[in-house]
Amino acid sequence: MESGMKIEVQSLVKTYASQRALDGLSLSLPPGTRCLALIGPSGGGKSTLLRHLGGLELPDSGSIEVNGNPLSTNEIELRSYRRKNGFLFQGYNLFPHLTARQNIILPLVQVHGKSMVEAEDLAATKLARFGLAGHAEKLPVQLSGGQQQRVALIRALVSSPELLFLDEPTAALDPEMTVEVLELVRELILGGQDVILCTHEMGFARAVADVIAFVAAGKISESAPPEALFNSPRNPDVARFLSRVLEFR
Repeated sequence: MESGMKIEVQSLVKTYASQRALDGLSLSLPPGTRCLALIGPSGGGKSTLLRHLGGLELPDSGSIEVNGNPLSTNEIELRSYRRKNGFLFQGYNLFPHLTARQNIILPLVQVHGKSMVEAEDLAATKLARFGLAGHAEKLPVQLSGGQQQRVALIRALVSSPELLFLDEPTAALDPEMTVEVLELVRELILGGQDVILCTHEMGFARAVADVIAFVAAGKISESAPPEALFNSPRNPDVARFLSRVLEFR
């Protein structure tokens, strides 16, 4: 069987109040895709699409198929699907009353069935890998935004998820730590981890993605390998967007 993820999205519609966040969006990934990067203007639907692919929200209409399986609308089946995956969304969502180490250990034990010893060992290894060994016993409020982001990323990937969903994984990080996260995500992909991410960092998307999808006004204007999308975009809206965001890079 070919490695990589299979994603098929057909005519996805999602409306909040009177605003259509997804407007008949469709997407089909080519075989062998390890990393899909969603780029585009703020409010264009990137994060909404990410949450739908992760089974965290249900569309008003349309369908999603992941690795040959239609995404269910049944809550029990959706929970099982979410449990197999890892999520890092903006806002970190760390438990405020637990230390960094405990934030990583709790889901390993409660959700993934690891023993306490195994969970503690995994947490210690990843905290050290991310330069956080000295902050393991701090509460989230005692950590900087970048440190909280790293703890949340560890929690998302420590269980070896089938799919890793990352929403702006470098948003709160300084340039040096952005490079570290980029290197880690690339390591994960090379090691067989399938990743779907939203990012405003064009260099990040270009470096790690097999496919980049441009999401705007609730639709995908264009999807292509990075070199094709950046060097010769077919859609004029994509070309305009890239010329603006890359002007001072």
